[in-house]
This record gives sequence, C-alpha cells and structure tokens, in this order.
Amino acid sequence: MSSRRLRPTVVASGLALSLLAACTRGAPPQPPVEAAAPAPDAAGRTASPAVVSDGPPRLFRNARIMTAAGDILERADLLVVGGRISAVGPGLAAPDGAVVVDATGKTITPGVIDTHSHLGVYAAPGLNGHSDGNEVSSPNTAYVRAEDAYWPQDPQIDRARAGGVTTAQILPGSANLIGGRSVTVRFLPDARSVADVKFPGAPYGLKMACGENPKRVYGDKSGPKTRMGNAAGYRDAFQKAKEYERTWSKYHKDHADWEKNKGKPAPAGKDGQPGKPPDEPQPPARDFGLETLGLVLKGEILVHNHCYRADEMSQMLDLAATYGFKIRSFHHAVEAYKIADRLAAAGTAASVWADWWGFKAEAFDGILENAALLHAAGGRAIIHSDSPTGIQRLNQEAAKAMHAGRRIGVKISDDDALRWFTANAAWALGIDHEVGTLEPGKRADVVVWSGDPFSVYTRAEQVYIDGEPVYLRGTLEPGTDFELGYNPGAAPPASVQPVPSTMSAAH
Repeated sequence: MSSRRLRPTVVASGLALSLLAACTRGAPPQPPVEAAAPAPDAAGRTASPAVVSDGPPRLFRNARIMTAAGDILERADLLVVGGRISAVGPGLAAPDGAVVVDATGKTITPGVIDTHSHLGVYAAPGLNGHSDGNEVSSPNTAYVRAEDAYWPQDPQIDRARAGGVTTAQILPGSANLIGGRSVTVRFLPDARSVADVKFPGAPYGLKMACGENPKRVYGDKSGPKTRMGNAAGYRDAFQKAKEYERTWSKYHKDHADWEKNKGKPAPAGKDGQPGKPPDEPQPPARDFGLETLGLVLKGEILVHNHCYRADEMSQMLDLAATYGFKIRSFHHAVEAYKIADRLAAAGTAASVWADWWGFKAEAFDGILENAALLHAAGGRAIIHSDSPTGIQRLNQEAAKAMHAGRRIGVKISDDDALRWFTANAAWALGIDHEVGTLEPGKRADVVVWSGDPFSVYTRAEQVYIDGEPVYLRGTLEPGTDFELGYNPGAAPPASVQPVPSTMSAAH
C-alpha cells in the first residue's frame, strides 16, 4: 500500500475537521494526486496529465476480468503501472515492488460511470441550504455551471463510491429549457473543492430539458407555458448563439486585418493628404450564456437532454440538425424504444432507467425492455441513476434491463450489459479514450466485485481510481461527520485493520 495519507475531510459548515472520523477509522492511504495540468482551453477543459499516480505497481491476480471491450477472461491478471493499465491476461509477472492483490474467485470490471447525477449540488442532509441544482431565475440559464455549486464532501458520494462508482457527470436540474453546464468528476475521497476532482480533459456538458418540467416551473411566470413555448425558447436561444458567433467571427477578422496593416501608411484621402489610421477594433461584449451555446455549436460542449417522449426527442434531433450540433445523449428517455432506429442513425445515446415509469404523464409509456430494444437497433444504451440511492447499485439496474431484454429474445451478452454503465457512459461524457474499458494505456479505474456483478448478492469489495484504493470494504471506508451521531447508541467504529492478507508485496 502507498505510504501517503488522506487529508481529513472538511465539514462544509467550516465548524470542524473530521478529526473524530480520522481517529476512529485510522488514516488510510491517500488516493492519486493529479500532476499539474496546463491552463484550460476555451471550453474549460484541461489536458490529461501524463502521470496519474506515483503509487507502486499493482497486480490483480487470478480474477474473472470483464474488460467491457469484448473480452471476458477467466482466471486472468491485470497489471497497473503509473496509475494506468499496463497489461491484461493470464500469468503476468509482478514488477519489483508491486502490490499483489489475490482476486481469486472475484470479478474485476472497469469503474462504474453514472452519466446523470446531482450529488454535490443536491447534497445530504436534504436541507434548503443544500439545494443548488436548479437556477430558476430564467428559462435559459446557459450561463451557470454545476461545478460552481458542487460540494465534494456530500456524504452521498461515499455511498456511491462503495457501489463501485468512480466517475459521474454532475448536472444542473431540469427546471429550465437550458439549465447550464455540467461537470464530470471523479469520486476521490479527500477532495476539498471541485478543482480537486474534475476529470482531466473531460468536456463540459450542456443540460437541456424538454416537456413537463419547464412549463410546470414557468407556467405562472414569464416563461414557457406549453410545449410550443418550450420549442420557441430553444430556437430563440440557438439563433442568438449563431448571431453571437457571427459577431465574434467578424471581430476576429477585422482585428486580424488591423494587425496586418498596423504601421503601414494610411491611404490618401480625396484631398491627397495622408488618411487617419483606423482605430483598433474593439471586441463585442462577452455573454457567458451565448458563449456556452456557441461552444455547443462548435461541438466542444456535449448536449445532455432530459426528454421522455419519442415525439419530443425526434423534434430535438431536428432542432439540433437545423443549428448544426449533436445531442450526445437523451436522459430518462422512457420512450427511446419507439425511435431506437432514429437514435442509432443520429449517433445519439439514451441514458435510461431499468424500470422507473408512470410518475408523471410523460413517463407513462415506459417499458422494461427499453434499453434492450435500443441495443438491438444498434443504438448506444446507458443505464443512469438520477438518484442518490440508485447510483449505489447501477450494476443491479443494468442486470434488470439485461434480463428484461433476454426474456423477449434480444441477444445481450454480459459484456454488452457491462458497457451500459461503463464504456457507453464514458463515450457519452467524452472520456472513453481514458476510462470505461480495461485496456492497456487507460486509467486504472477498477472495481473488484465479490462475485458476478449482475447478481443481487454481489458487492463492490475494492474500488480503485488510477490504480490507487479509494474504497476497501471493511478497511478503507471514507466517511463524514454528518453520519456521526445518527445512531448515538452504537459502538464507535473499529480501528482500521491491516490490509487483508490477500494483498502482499512482490519481491
């Protein structure tokens, strides 16, 4: 194990550090620390550091390895060096100084990825003071960013990590037509700000919402009252974004011309006298909302669209085609099965539930076979949560959706279903070159399960980010002060025990 130590968790109120938690649980090894990253680009992204971990090599031995890349290997090994996957296969040699994890009888998968979470912006305890997901001051709040409200000490994050989740997209809520930018985060246990957990190189997303939510929220305000009003609001927003981009394009051209001619004599006037050199062009006023939508039009910000009904998803695909952008994923999408062919043709994923339906009119035509039928049509199915409890068992949600499809004769392999909450989710977030499958060169975000991940009896026993442990069941279970005292009669937690004997140093 690494000799580095976790920093104590900071309580958001600022009243105290989690000293008691640190005393009762011990000081576990510190999770990976990102190397210094370059300045963000125009879309707010930073390049992925070349070095993601300075921990020792780690070799997982003799496991069932589900790669999510087409292969399921029985009794194989996985080697992690420098925080990245070095090799996958049987009989791998342990480098000098490697930590060896005996995973006999266990199953290893990529880290779980949730494309739709509000953890940290709707934090626990569920107080008004923690409700920061919906900026309802306008139907179009493209100018806000979820990361500005993200609280990385939300106790719900600890529970999600214990369910194998290593990465999640944190979205604004669905009150608005355009709710603002999402942020992709890593569930590291010692984070003190969003900057500590932003996924390096991940593009921002844009949260949009169709249907009942915007018209319900703004029906008694100066906003859309009907689906007609919703559609008009989308058109207005993207038309203004196009015009804003044209304004900036003209400025850049004019400024380039000015730079080119700067210092040259000005053309003579009609009287033969030297003309006055032109003034330097001034940039247009900056609009952060239109800037966000402009980056959507350029494909640098990925659209994630809360939308339930097939007709509305079809209309949103048409809107996107009109303005020249793509919708990366429809979320919830309970009627995705009705337009599975259109979604597949458009290259648009659907982030769906296994069996949530019927809680409002637009959610009434859901079926259990939704994800399976999308998969059968060649589309990209994803199982998401939108829930602080559902995020803890996305593997089980995928299992329900997989078996519902198999019951009607859809061919779905275990690897296919695994991709629904790993590889496909990574693609939707624009990070599939880094995570989502167990392949050499990718970040070693890994879950060691007690058994078959599609069994209700299976638990995540070990969770790693960049090859470093962030959760070890019974040994490394980070927590916060908010859970202390909930059961005052209980005995204090046991001190942290030594690493289980299944881990040893290779010589």
